[in-house]
Amino acid sequence: MPETEHAVAPADSSHVGPARFAEVTGRISASVERVIDGKPDAVRAALIALLAEGHLLIEDVPGVGKTMLARALAASVAATVRRIQFTPDLLPGDVTGVSVFDPVAREFEFKPGAVFAQIVIADEINRSSPKTQSALLEAMEERQVTVDGRSYRLADPFLVVATQNPLDMEGTYALPEAQRDRFMMRISMGYPDAAAEVLMLRQRETANPLADLRPVVSAAEVSGLIAWARGIHVSPAVEEYAVALAQATRTHPELRLGASPRATLQLVRAAKVQAALDGRTFVIPDDVARLVVPVFAHRLIPSRAAVGRGTDPGEQVTALLERIVGTMRVPLEPRG
Repeated sequence: MPETEHAVAPADSSHVGPARFAEVTGRISASVERVIDGKPDAVRAALIALLAEGHLLIEDVPGVGKTMLARALAASVAATVRRIQFTPDLLPGDVTGVSVFDPVAREFEFKPGAVFAQIVIADEINRSSPKTQSALLEAMEERQVTVDGRSYRLADPFLVVATQNPLDMEGTYALPEAQRDRFMMRISMGYPDAAAEVLMLRQRETANPLADLRPVVSAAEVSGLIAWARGIHVSPAVEEYAVALAQATRTHPELRLGASPRATLQLVRAAKVQAALDGRTFVIPDDVARLVVPVFAHRLIPSRAAVGRGTDPGEQVTALLERIVGTMRVPLEPRG
């Protein structure tokens, strides 16, 4: 996809405007929330990742609904869906595909792997080896797979929703820095509140609500929404604000790895969708500030001195980003 704001939209987006965007995204959110109770922020993050052409990493302890969120989003879109259960014995070819020799035709034939779908659920991605995890790198960034010197395009739209358990749990491997940088956002589900948990018990006593979900939007409609959101206006001042936030992470003494240029690009893309979901055709600084933690935090690595203080690295990075946002000069909000 082109990186410019005013890329030419496909025919599907010609009828999209603020009202249509709100109506269709409202349908998707309502569908997912039929299964995911009391987690509107997580549902919104999944929707932003889908419509900003990013990928979503959901990290939390087992049993809080990570896979359920991924499956509910997939079930709400009439698109091809594949689920990959990442295990220690999973091979890269299982993900990307392999070339198999056909003795009749006397030539190699490519057998596509599980990544050839519009929505890919990578379940417990950090339970496989880094070598297998790396099989997704090209697919997530370039939306293609190269096997034996030949490249194969992936479907459009293309979204990877990955779940992972905390690294201190048994049988997990840390995601390589390059892999983490491919994910637009990382979120945590968290435990539900008491009321939501009671409602879950009542709703699922005799049935699984996921089995009743039906697609509420087509893949073509999703492509139209993506194209329309890509044209949301971002003023030079807001662009400079996003760059300044990224630059601050690269020079901070408590960080040894800051946000990449890819992170800045994805922050602005996500902010465009955030603005569209709020009914605006332009991005304001608050859109950027609200997304800094989910877009930047998983890419940052604290310095050795900072880690030596004994605080949780994830909490440390989150607190640091909040301080950076709090001290950064905010530009005047642009007019629509």
